[in-house]
Amino acid sequence: MVSLKDIAKACNVSVATVSKALNGHTDVGEETKTKICRTAKEMGYFPNSSARALKTNKSYSIGVLFVDEAQSGLTHDFFSYVLDSFKVEAEASGYDLTFINTSKNKGNRMTYLEHCRYRGFDGVVIACVDFYDPEVEELIKSDIPVVTIDHSFFSKASVVSDNVNGMKQLLTYCINQGHRRIAYIHGEDSAVTKNRLSSFYKTAEEFGLDIPDDYIKEAPYRSTRVAAEKTEELLSLKVPPTCILYPDDFSSFGGINVIKEHGLRIPEDISVAGYDGIRIGRHIEPQLTTFRQNTSAIGRTAAQKLVDLIERPKTTINDQTIISGEVYTGKTVGKIN
Repeated sequence: MVSLKDIAKACNVSVATVSKALNGHTDVGEETKTKICRTAKEMGYFPNSSARALKTNKSYSIGVLFVDEAQSGLTHDFFSYVLDSFKVEAEASGYDLTFINTSKNKGNRMTYLEHCRYRGFDGVVIACVDFYDPEVEELIKSDIPVVTIDHSFFSKASVVSDNVNGMKQLLTYCINQGHRRIAYIHGEDSAVTKNRLSSFYKTAEEFGLDIPDDYIKEAPYRSTRVAAEKTEELLSLKVPPTCILYPDDFSSFGGINVIKEHGLRIPEDISVAGYDGIRIGRHIEPQLTTFRQNTSAIGRTAAQKLVDLIERPKTTINDQTIISGEVYTGKTVGKIN
């Protein structure tokens, strides 16, 4: 293993000078600093993580708490893209990511907070969990820097998609396409669901639309099975909707299958729209109309905020950052007169 002493000998400088150059100190000339850094790279030098941790009192490790009710893990299209963006940004700042053990079936398991302390995480990003789980509350209320994604909690830093304007834009597009009988299969109870549902009703009211109660259904996020069942209920109504909005793109596939089984054409006979903007929606026929959330910006912003909380705790504010998205018109919402 290459040491500072080896680099110092190769550059004909002191070990102290090498240390200062590699740590970016300003009292080392640029020419000398460049030479030392180049030599260190050529010799294959890597700083010892344990030594760096002792010196900085940081582990340069971030915990990731992520689990959804469907146990879909990283196959969860939306959050997998968000976490990938988070990972790229965090690693660019010198941090590694480790997933927190979410299994509650093992004996003598540690709580989320105990796991974080055991691992020595400098900070934690939390996404897609039951935020009212006592263990999650305990972690969020601790002194460990935390950023939550798509949920604001206990005045902690959060990064959320603009669900209010997102739903408003999507519904407005459908209305401008001529639809008046619009149904909404929303997700299960959460802050995200409440914001979208309230925005749906408010936007409908602004356009003078009367939404019957039987046009509003509930299904778990990403559940094609329940989305299919609710679609069946909507199609069986005496006056069925001309357009159905789904809680997310993935669940909409269940509804689309039922519509096709009924011999109906999309969008000629009935229109549908999803929410999220996952990639597969652009590769089906017809292309899915949806609201595309900016997963790249959400993940990147969350990482930047968490690194700021870790490295500049006295000047970084625990606030909410709202990330906007855009309607992807696709081809599943037809125009009617």
